[in-house]
Amino acid sequence: MKALVYTRGQALPEILRERIAVLDGAMGTMIQRFKLGEAQYRGERFKDFGKTPGQHKDVKGNNELLSLTRPDVISSIHERYLAAGADLIETNTFGATSVAQADYDMADLASEMNLVSARLARSACDKFSTPAKPRFVLGALGPTPKTASISPDVNDPGARNVNFEQLRAAYHEQVQALVRGGADALLVETIFDTLNAKAALFAIDEYFEQSGECLPIIISGTVTDASGRLLSGQTVTAFWYSVRHARPLAVGLNCALGAALMRPYLQELARVAPDTFISCYPNAGLPNPMSDTGFDETPADTSRLLHEFAAEGLVNIVGGCCGTTPEHIAAIGALVQGLPARPLQRALFYREAA
Repeated sequence: MKALVYTRGQALPEILRERIAVLDGAMGTMIQRFKLGEAQYRGERFKDFGKTPGQHKDVKGNNELLSLTRPDVISSIHERYLAAGADLIETNTFGATSVAQADYDMADLASEMNLVSARLARSACDKFSTPAKPRFVLGALGPTPKTASISPDVNDPGARNVNFEQLRAAYHEQVQALVRGGADALLVETIFDTLNAKAALFAIDEYFEQSGECLPIIISGTVTDASGRLLSGQTVTAFWYSVRHARPLAVGLNCALGAALMRPYLQELARVAPDTFISCYPNAGLPNPMSDTGFDETPADTSRLLHEFAAEGLVNIVGGCCGTTPEHIAAIGALVQGLPARPLQRALFYREAA
């Protein structure tokens, strides 16, 4: 197999061999703390958007739009996670594909959202990076609200509301803008439908071939319940074997579950992927509307559980998903500091710098 050389993020493989890296926490949880209304989401640029009589559409909740209308909010969240000790920062692009943005009639803004979001994360990382502790931008590619494997109509199992080509084109546009904006690596995350993820991986590979770029890839699946399967039906082992051709720098699990419930599936993934780094960024436990973050676990709870994963030799990257905050990330970083990273049995999938 021909070895490919990273053109960016070259330091990441060595860092992950030497120590456990810390990923940031939830973006949506932090945005909710600002209590932004419809007018704040729209800003001056979009104050009249979609207000044609009979066609009004709210944009509140379109968090990716805030990169354009409230970049100060997004930058401040990035900087809070960096100040908490995060090594890796995700761009505010979870839903910044034309497929997802079509729900707001903003598909034509997807490329701009990714470009600006990557630049905001890049600026924040550059501000906090030091020779001893470099910081990295992960260009985030979310799953989209449409699935290529599952029918949206229970009465018509063969129905689909998106196809592979539509997903590929949307992801290609996203990847191009994220790389232009300064991403060091790409994160295909919260995967509930592996066919969607395959479209993203195909688009990434296509862009690399066209551009001459080659960035590290991290792939993160989502086990949705105690069945131990993704929503599209795959076990963790089957999921890994269906995406390992992309030779990711790391593979892992995120979202849906708290760390306690995620443990057996992370153990399974670590066992079947001995030659790839492992990431884990769970939710802060179970949803709890009475909590300030909307989830059960305190920073002490989540950090204790991830410390156990690290002590067990399961992980190379740890962080948080829904409900986690800079306080969670600081606590996680403090408890995994000094613990050895999970060693690779053989390094087949990460690509060394020249």
